[in-house]
Amino acid sequence: MTARARGFTLVEVLVALAILAIVATLAWRGTAALVDGEARLSGEAYRWRTLDAVLTRLEADLRQAMPRAVSVGPAREPAWLAATESNGSSALVISRAGPEFDADPGAAGQRVAYRVRDGALEVVYWPGLDRNPDTRETAWPLVPGVARFRVEHRDANGAWHTAWPRAGDADVPRAVRVFLLLDGGEVIERWFALR
Repeated sequence: MTARARGFTLVEVLVALAILAIVATLAWRGTAALVDGEARLSGEAYRWRTLDAVLTRLEADLRQAMPRAVSVGPAREPAWLAATESNGSSALVISRAGPEFDADPGAAGQRVAYRVRDGALEVVYWPGLDRNPDTRETAWPLVPGVARFRVEHRDANGAWHTAWPRAGDADVPRAVRVFLLLDGGEVIERWFALR
């Protein structure tokens, strides 16, 4: 009597390979979903951290606002200038305090603006307060994906206005509230008491 060889048949090997392929596909899909989810969450967290940093920067600039009008050639601009642009967003230009001890003349203050351009909120700086009409501004995009930026100003009577200055009110409003409408439809609202 001959001993029969022990082993797997071809059908058993093919079934085992099919089961292994199914398990590997499920594991790959599960891992891919986890990686995609982590990438989305990481991107969303970065976006919200950026928005928080931008609003912190805006708050710092607003709190340093000073009631100093500026000369632009022979013309004068108010210390705080806010208006609604054609795209429905606010354009805000303020005089803010700067370093007191600096070798550059006019460095003790700076003209700063916030506005929406090409779907991004950007900050604009001029080298000093007073300037010539041909002085070039420097603009940096702060955060993309902004559909609208609106600033409302509180007057001495407690009413809110989109334009500033207002006749009979101080050069700097009592408070402002800022609305950011993002491309995804989210609205961020912040209030800042200034005086």
